[in-house]
Amino acid sequence: MPGLAPGIFFSWGLAIACWLGVVPASAQDAVADFYRGKQVNIIVGSSAGGGYDTYARLISRHFSEHMPGNPEIVVQNMPGAGSAKAAGYVYSVAPKDGTMMAAVFPGVLLDPLIGDVQVQYDPNNFGYVGNANADVYICFLRSDAPAQTFQDTFSHEVILGASNAGGTTRDLPAMLNNLLGTKFRVVTGYAGSKEITLAIERNEVHGACGIGWTGLPTMHPDWFSKKLMNVVVQVDIKGHPDLNKLGVPLAAQFARTDEDRQVIELIESQGVFGRPYIAPPGVPAERLAALRKAFVDTFNDPALRAEGAKMELDLDYMSGGDLQALVGKLYALPPSTIARAKQALIYTPPK
Repeated sequence: MPGLAPGIFFSWGLAIACWLGVVPASAQDAVADFYRGKQVNIIVGSSAGGGYDTYARLISRHFSEHMPGNPEIVVQNMPGAGSAKAAGYVYSVAPKDGTMMAAVFPGVLLDPLIGDVQVQYDPNNFGYVGNANADVYICFLRSDAPAQTFQDTFSHEVILGASNAGGTTRDLPAMLNNLLGTKFRVVTGYAGSKEITLAIERNEVHGACGIGWTGLPTMHPDWFSKKLMNVVVQVDIKGHPDLNKLGVPLAAQFARTDEDRQVIELIESQGVFGRPYIAPPGVPAERLAALRKAFVDTFNDPALRAEGAKMELDLDYMSGGDLQALVGKLYALPPSTIARAKQALIYTPPK
């Protein structure tokens, strides 16, 4: 085409290839040269020992061999504010050269759209590396809690442990209170699922709502085999096959109007986000593409899948490009739906 320099065609071709997660050979060499001898940090937005930390450390043991230049992979924990602390760090402070990414709660992606807390980042500007799994969020209660079924929570107050606004353990019970009329009293401030489950064992709280079912029976096998805990509802669009077989209901089944059901399903999309991995804005396209490709290759690595199977972890990953597209789709929803969802996440203690 007259008037266009050849470099423009190369730039457009490189951008399209990087969006698809394909790095041209020449760019691969440059990426390998950059990463060789370097360290890539995975910041986990919750405490050590929880589900997000478990997945990140599993990934870290296999990620390097799929990255050009084979950099060292180091996992660090930065809990706080429902992973918003880690997201803010990655957005504004972390180097934007492709040596930093974060594993964050899905609320990090949705809360700026429908939450009631101001954050210092724009999810549309993150680089999305991938999603470790699509989780099914549940509400579960001790067997000696005042409520034993989900229907009981409409008339009996129960105390739940949670992180903070933006975390599913705080946002999902708030939604259920507002849209369905449950009586969940939420105690916030726990750093992550490890601290919440410890509080449940100590009987500081009756249970939790918004922890993923994946891996929970493995980390606490006695809870369910000995019926020390009851899973009372699934806060998910489809539910987990094992829980569906047991007859554990879906929260949307209790919606009183079609509009309420639509809002519930919007908020439940956090389960599709599962355990997202984000990179800072401005990471060079070819390096982001390399991170995305390594993420997919890592999850298809037989060694990782064998290790994950032994740990009984769900490895139903999503690519970075698909995750980015989903974020864009949600942020394009009608303002009326978004406004209703925002109202649903404002927590008010039960009277």
